[in-house]
Amino acid sequence: MPKTKSIPPRAKVKKSDTWDLSQLYKSDADWEKAFKRAEKKLAKYGEFKGTLRKSAKGIRACYDFDVGFEKEAERLGSYAFLKASEDVADSTYQGMVARFTYMATRAGETASYIAPEIQSIPKKKFESFIASPVLKPYRFNLQKLLRQRPHILSAKEERVLAMQGEVAGTASRVFGQLTDADFSFGHVKNEKGVKVELTQSSFRILLESPKRAVRRKAFKQFLQVHEDHKNTLAAALSSSVLQDVYRARVRNYASAREAALYGDKVPVSVYDNLIETVRGNLDTLYRYFDLRCKVLKLDKLHFYDSYVPIVHPGRVKIPYADAVDMVCESVRPLGKDYGAALRKGLKGRWVDRYENKGKRSGAFSAGGYYGPPYILMNYQEGSIDSTFTLAHEAGHSMHSHYSAGHQPFQNYEYTIFVAEVASTFDEQLLNSYLMERSKSKKRRAYLINREIDEIRGTIIRQTMFAEFEKIIHVIAEEGEPLTLERLRAEYNDLLRDYFGSKFVIDDELSMECMRIPHFYRAFYVYKYATGLSAAIALSQGVLGGGKTELNKYLNFLRSGGSKFPLDLLRDAGVDLEKPEPVQKAMDRLKELVDDLETLI
Repeated sequence: MPKTKSIPPRAKVKKSDTWDLSQLYKSDADWEKAFKRAEKKLAKYGEFKGTLRKSAKGIRACYDFDVGFEKEAERLGSYAFLKASEDVADSTYQGMVARFTYMATRAGETASYIAPEIQSIPKKKFESFIASPVLKPYRFNLQKLLRQRPHILSAKEERVLAMQGEVAGTASRVFGQLTDADFSFGHVKNEKGVKVELTQSSFRILLESPKRAVRRKAFKQFLQVHEDHKNTLAAALSSSVLQDVYRARVRNYASAREAALYGDKVPVSVYDNLIETVRGNLDTLYRYFDLRCKVLKLDKLHFYDSYVPIVHPGRVKIPYADAVDMVCESVRPLGKDYGAALRKGLKGRWVDRYENKGKRSGAFSAGGYYGPPYILMNYQEGSIDSTFTLAHEAGHSMHSHYSAGHQPFQNYEYTIFVAEVASTFDEQLLNSYLMERSKSKKRRAYLINREIDEIRGTIIRQTMFAEFEKIIHVIAEEGEPLTLERLRAEYNDLLRDYFGSKFVIDDELSMECMRIPHFYRAFYVYKYATGLSAAIALSQGVLGGGKTELNKYLNFLRSGGSKFPLDLLRDAGVDLEKPEPVQKAMDRLKELVDDLETLI
C-alpha cells in the first residue's frame, strides 16, 4: 500500500531543528516575570503629561522612558508571537499573545497624549526643540512627528482610538485562526501514489507535480474548503477594509491608500506607476504563457498549470543543510562578515525549520533588537522553492542583524518598503550563483524558467493584488457594500486582464482573493513588487564587482529606519519615484523569455 505522508505534532520535532527562544527569555516563567514588570511601568507614562511643551529636556526624558519600555515590550511580544507560531492551536501561547496585545493597547492608550501634546507646541518652538543637541538621538523621530501634524487628533480623540487597538485586528485574527487552525484540506495522492496531507505549505508543491490530475485535484480540493467558508471569509475581508477606511477618515486622509503610504513618505504616484508600468508590459507575460502551454502540450492553460516547471531538472532533493550551504556560498559577493554571520545563524538555531501540526503556515523573518533575527520555515527538501524561500528570509534577517548592530533602538526598525529589497536581493544572488554553476542547457533553462516565475509572482502577481486592494478600498470609500459577489467579480476582472484571453479562469480561482493573508495588512503587497524591482537593479551592480555599489548596499542595510525609505534607496542607487526601475525589471523579464524560447 502507498505510504501516507503526515505532519508530525510539535512534540515530535527534534530540538536542533527548532529555533532557540531562550535568547529572549529562558522560560515561560521568565516571560511572566518580565510581563508583570512591564505592566507596572505603564503608570509612569502619566508622569510626563503636561511637561512636554516646556523644554527639550522634558521631551527627552519622556522619549528615553518610552524607548526603554518599547524595548522590553518588543521582546515580550516577539516571544509570545513566536511561541504561538509553533502551534496556532495551543491556547497557552495564544493566551500570551492576547495578554500582550491587551497590554500593548493599554500602553498605547496611556501614552496617547504624547503626540498631541508635542504637536500642540507652536511650530517655531517645536523646530527649535528639534534642533537642540538634547534631542539629537530622536531628531528623525520628531521630524516624522512634525510631518504627521495634520493627522494627529486631540488627546481625548487619540485616547479613544488607542483604546480600540485590540479590536481593530479582529478580522485578521479570525482569518488566521480559520485558515491556519480550523481548515482541514484532506489528502491528495501525488504522482507516485503517496497520500500527502494537503496544507498551506504542501499546496504549492502539489501544484508543481508533473501529473496534471494531481495538480487539478489539489487546486480544486484546496479552494473548495475556502468556497465552503466563503461568506465568513468575505465578511472578514470586508471588515478589514472598512477598518482601514475608518482609520484613514478619522485621521483626515484623502483615502485609505494615502494613509497607508503617508508614514513612509511614499507618494501614491509610486503605486500608480507600478500598476501602469506592469500593465504596459503584460504582452511579455502572455507570450510566456503561450510558451508554457506549448511546452506542456496543452490546448489551454489553467492556474494549476502555471507552477509546474516547464523544464524539469529531474528529481530534486535538497536537505536543509545543503540549502544553507548554497545560500551562504551565493552571498559571497557581500563579503566575509556577511557570510560568516549568516552561516552561523542558519546552521545554528535562528531557524525553526520544518512543518509540524498546527504550525503557522508560510515563512517569515522576525528580527528584533534583542535576540537573533529568527526565521520560521516550513522547509520542504523536495522543492528548490524552499531553498529560495530560505534565501529570502535570510535577506530579511541579515537586514535586521546589520540594522540592530548599527542603529539605536528608535531608528533600527526598517519599514516593510525597504525590507522587501533586502530579501529579494539575496534571492537574486542565489539565482546568479546557481546559473554560473549550471553546465547543462536543461539546467540553465530550468533556472531561467524559475526566474521568470519569480518576476511573475513577485512583481506582476503582487501588482495585481495591489490593484485589487486599491479597487476594493475605493468601493468601500464610495459607500458601496463589499459583498461576496462584488469581491469575486472585481477579482475575476483582474484575473482576465493579467492572465490574458488564452488563460482559463476556473470558477474556483475567484476565491483566491479570500485566501491572501496580506490583504489584512492593506497596501503591503505592492512593496514586494517595488522591492524586487529595486533588488534586480542593486544586485546587478554588486554582482558587477563594484566596490562602490557594495558599500552603498551594506550601508543601506546598516541604516535601518534612520531615513525615509525612498531616501535610503536613493542613497543605495535606485530611485523608485521614477518608473525606470520597474521598467528595467520588465525588460529583464523580456530578456529571460527570449532566452527561454531559444533554449527550448
